[in-house]
Amino acid sequence: MVFSQRLQDSLSRKQRDDLYRTRASLESAQGPVVRLAGREYLNFCSNDYLGLAAHPRLIERFSAAARRHGVGSGASHLVCGHSALHEELEAALAAFTGRERAVLFSSGYMANIGVLTTLLQRGDCVFEDRLNHASLLDGGLFSGARFKRFAHNDVSDLQNKLERAAAPSVVVVDGVFSMDGDQAPVVELAQVCAAQNAWLMVDDAHGFGVFGEHGAGTLEQAGLGETDVPVLMATLGKALGTAGAFVAGPALLVDALIQSARNYIYTTASPPAVAAATLEALAILREEPGRRAHLHALIERFRQGAQQLQLPLMDSISPIQPLLVGEPGAALALSEKLRARGVLVGAIRPPTVPAGTARLRITLSAAHSAAQVDTLLDCLADCGQG
Repeated sequence: MVFSQRLQDSLSRKQRDDLYRTRASLESAQGPVVRLAGREYLNFCSNDYLGLAAHPRLIERFSAAARRHGVGSGASHLVCGHSALHEELEAALAAFTGRERAVLFSSGYMANIGVLTTLLQRGDCVFEDRLNHASLLDGGLFSGARFKRFAHNDVSDLQNKLERAAAPSVVVVDGVFSMDGDQAPVVELAQVCAAQNAWLMVDDAHGFGVFGEHGAGTLEQAGLGETDVPVLMATLGKALGTAGAFVAGPALLVDALIQSARNYIYTTASPPAVAAATLEALAILREEPGRRAHLHALIERFRQGAQQLQLPLMDSISPIQPLLVGEPGAALALSEKLRARGVLVGAIRPPTVPAGTARLRITLSAAHSAAQVDTLLDCLADCGQG
């Protein structure tokens, strides 16, 4: 009885505080236009940054691989679930990011926890940006190391804390912060880490495929290699449009993860067909740089239009364009107004973001057209945000 009451009280508080969340069940493929409850909506809340989630080439590659390799992998990687397609994808990701080796994980959350619980032990120190993704924070806490947070993107604050640490240290940041859309100062962070003999880990889930000359992400954009940033994690379900994640870095790190990361060892491997589709996505990423160019043109178009409307956008040059609202109820109300006009944008509320900073998390995709972005701006103006 106590558990039922506890759960009911928690749910009631969430409803009272406008923090209760509901799931939208799509009736269509992911894309710039989706179908919900029989109605089509312009979709501005997906992380499908390059518009690859329903790309015909990925669908065909996935289907062909499923016909040959089946649907499920059948076992963990270390039993008999590791296929030739997994092996090929790991090699391709290592080469694409300029790193010695890469290893696949079933999700970014699992990858981050696996890395940090493998690298760290009691007595070590882990330093995390205050706005890091929940998976990074949880990984640091689960590791048993001394957990310390530094002010968002504040290199001086990190340096002061690192200088006082008399233990092996790992510094962890998002390359692009998932709710604010801004980027970590990775060059300066790498310099501080090198000076203090600390390892730097970057979660580039929202930068991989979007930034860099070839789309290899935040670190390519910054000109940083494996020596500067020993641990790179990125997901495959955002810009690449598939599923899962990878960690890339020195062969020693990857081997240690395969041998010791419980999140890797005790999890069924992802379907081989997903690896095949991801290989196709990587090929498109290399062959079609125009997708990234179009995406960045849309970002600039949206920000210019938002400035003319005097919208309270946060500072971001990424596909993540947060519109600051304030209170959860107000964010929900604005999201519902847009939905009534056929535009889908999610309301992000605490605890995902700090209290008083509820927002609409507007995300742009290379699959959007300029006209669709203009429609979004018109709807925001109609909703009284100008």
